[in-house]
Amino acid sequence: MEMTPRENMMAILEGRQPEYYGDFQWAVKLMMDPVWKSDSMPKDGLEHKDSWGTVCVNPVGGAGKHPVITPENAVVTDIEKWREQLVIPSLDDKDWSDAAAKAAAVDRSQYFVEYFCAQGLFERSHFLMGMEEAFCAYLEEPEAMYEMLTAIADYKKRLIKEAAFHLKPDVIFFQDDWGSKQNLFLPPDVWREMIKPLQTEIAQVIHECGMIYVHHADCICEPIVEDMAEIGIDIWQGVIPQNDILSIQERLGGRMALIGGIDGPAIDDVDTTDAEIMAEVHRCVDTYCPAGRFFPGAPAHLLRDPNEHLVEADLRVYGAQWAREHPIR
Repeated sequence: MEMTPRENMMAILEGRQPEYYGDFQWAVKLMMDPVWKSDSMPKDGLEHKDSWGTVCVNPVGGAGKHPVITPENAVVTDIEKWREQLVIPSLDDKDWSDAAAKAAAVDRSQYFVEYFCAQGLFERSHFLMGMEEAFCAYLEEPEAMYEMLTAIADYKKRLIKEAAFHLKPDVIFFQDDWGSKQNLFLPPDVWREMIKPLQTEIAQVIHECGMIYVHHADCICEPIVEDMAEIGIDIWQGVIPQNDILSIQERLGGRMALIGGIDGPAIDDVDTTDAEIMAEVHRCVDTYCPAGRFFPGAPAHLLRDPNEHLVEADLRVYGAQWAREHPIR
């Protein structure tokens, strides 16, 4: 009997035999909720403020919005005065009815309903201050920074509870990029002191609301993967191969599932051939699927639609072939 997309992804997550290996996100229906909409930007390349007052730009044809912070437009210019300068958005005026109706219409035997929670603790801190000022505050004024992060975390916890009440999601996709392609943004000890305790509280709320916790960070997280499992993250989405994924899998011992492994930038070019795309897809599956609890896929959307389509098409074929040829005993 053929598995539904949801059943297949749950089999991988639980270490059982799937019909195919592929991206967990194939099995989700993402909800456009009112909070996400309030922070969305038109793709016009112009400056707009999000609900927190951060100036952002969403370039025409770009991957998405990014903050444009200057000394003149930063929301928080002095971390010791963050209470005076920061106005945390209200959740009382949001209309969830449209998103709730769409969530209710999803066939949950086939798909997960997924709630997208963008700009986590670290991202919001540098959205408010600018990257350089935020880094300085983390290192020079940790008490004040932690107080501001706590206020952001309290907002996130309330938001998650609101989403759970209105949408009853199966999965939360929590976005917070903790590093670059080269390293973590914060020293591991600073991340453990400032981010980990609050992220643990957020994870507890996610699980209390009955959701699978998918954490998006398409970057280096190798130094803190065991901490991520301790936090309660069920799936790390965005595992770029610049991490030593084989070592990570050995260290985790199955405690946290992984999504990613394909080196997107290496194949996301106008000159990338079909053969190069296929070779990268096969390398990812062959290398990382044997450890189990692994969902092969691109850690982030490719910018070239033809390439993204080819990655998914080949992964669907090869992921099914690999599952047949490597049954879980």
